[in-house]
Amino acid sequence: MRRVSIHIPGFRHKNPIPNAARIGNLVMSGIINGVDPETGEVAEGMEAQCRFLFAHVRSIVETAGGTTDDILKITVWMRDRSRREALNREWLAMFPDEASRPARHSLQADLEGRLEIQCDFVAVLPEKETAP
Repeated sequence: MRRVSIHIPGFRHKNPIPNAARIGNLVMSGIINGVDPETGEVAEGMEAQCRFLFAHVRSIVETAGGTTDDILKITVWMRDRSRREALNREWLAMFPDEASRPARHSLQADLEGRLEIQCDFVAVLPEKETAP
């Protein structure tokens, strides 16, 4: 199988869509948001949503076989872009090295329901070594 669907526990789309897909060493996620994996509900407030969003990002890239060091770009959609403090706090915790951070693009968006933030990402995993 060339393409592999990536699913993580506690975070499922309502539609028949995986959390991410991988072909070779390229991983592209679907939309990731701040759903609490224990309740399946959108977390209350920006702080909690950011915390869960970044936990899902980590879990997805690790389930795909990589690490957060393999993430090349994250696109973020926010209800209110002026509220970046919580986003930046989690961003710096996940990517503390200024010389090795992924690109990021933040967009203002009219998000559904209680969603304050959502994202997707692209990761490039290291090439697998093959036996001689």
